[in-house]
Amino acid sequence: MASIYDFTMKNIDGKNVPLKGYKGKVVLVVNVASKCGLTPQYEQLEALNKKYKTKGLRILGFPANNFGAQEPGTETEIKQFCSLNYKVSFDMFSKISVKGNDQHPLYKYLTGLPKPNGGDIEWNFGKFLIGKNGEVIARFPAPMKPDDPKILAAIEAALK
Repeated sequence: MASIYDFTMKNIDGKNVPLKGYKGKVVLVVNVASKCGLTPQYEQLEALNKKYKTKGLRILGFPANNFGAQEPGTETEIKQFCSLNYKVSFDMFSKISVKGNDQHPLYKYLTGLPKPNGGDIEWNFGKFLIGKNGEVIARFPAPMKPDDPKILAAIEAALK
């Protein structure tokens, strides 16, 4: 596997989405959870989506229940939660595992990259920034808010 474009994922509605459809876009991949202290990051992710979508940024949310059972819901419940509480309009996907024996192949690929971009997912809301060519160009830790100046600078540089 050379990039995220080699994967097809199920969206939150259960439809297959080949990630190669994001070629030429800058992509922020985030493992998300509804019952986490970091859940308010949905608000900043949605703000990023509104600010940069027309410039070529796509945000991909991957619900995961790997940390403290903080994403116990079904896809329907997750979608309702995100819509009602945060008006999420960025792309949300079906719940997957981002670590452990049942880790999804997409996250095996992402975490298997050399550091600083690779390495285990530490918590909900870990962020991978993918360049227009499908390669990971930056990684940001879970507690770093999506509107942190370092993230904004990396997104803006990648969109140029």
